[in-house]
Amino acid sequence: MISEGTAFTFAVIFGIITVLLVRSRDVRAWEAVCVGLFGVYLGQTPVIYTVHGLVTWLITGFSHT
Repeated sequence: MISEGTAFTFAVIFGIITVLLVRSRDVRAWEAVCVGLFGVYLGQTPVIYTVHGLVTWLITGFSHT
């Protein structure tokens, strides 16, 4: 289960990235993924549990030392 605070934090982070990308008017594939993640976290659809698990796994993998 994802907490409301965690979902809000991810929505804010991906929202800031989305605003910066839209201002640059050039969106690549990985940037489009960030925009899509913003929509998932903002919409709180049932698929958020799967997406959040994937995002957490990726963040943990990249930050693991």
